[in-house]
Amino acid sequence: MVRIVVGGQINKQEIHDFLQKNYEGIELAVKNDLDAVNALKMGKFDYYVGACNTGGGGALAMAIALLGQNQCKTISMPGKVFPDEEIIAAVKEGKKAFGFTAQHAEQVLPVLMKAILEKMED
Repeated sequence: MVRIVVGGQINKQEIHDFLQKNYEGIELAVKNDLDAVNALKMGKFDYYVGACNTGGGGALAMAIALLGQNQCKTISMPGKVFPDEEIIAAVKEGKKAFGFTAQHAEQVLPVLMKAILEKMED
């Protein structure tokens, strides 16, 4: 079972609800950024997802500060959704925290979740 904590600055509950509705067998929680990243760092969760208006600022600031840039990846920003291959590669590389703009959630989360679930099967 994959464990995902939702942080970021906006639409936390909507992201949680989207994941809960579309993916079975995952454990989800919504937390403020500091608690979410600390829970990930302590091994209570496998991945962090969060949204903000830029995809990297408020969505990933705490994750970058506590986990390091090498564990984090912006997967969308205003006017740009990163290619599926880049999102999949980030998961394969072992990145654990993903930020995106709220308006792209329904575009990027399916790609991200497919990559995460495939990695968890390995």
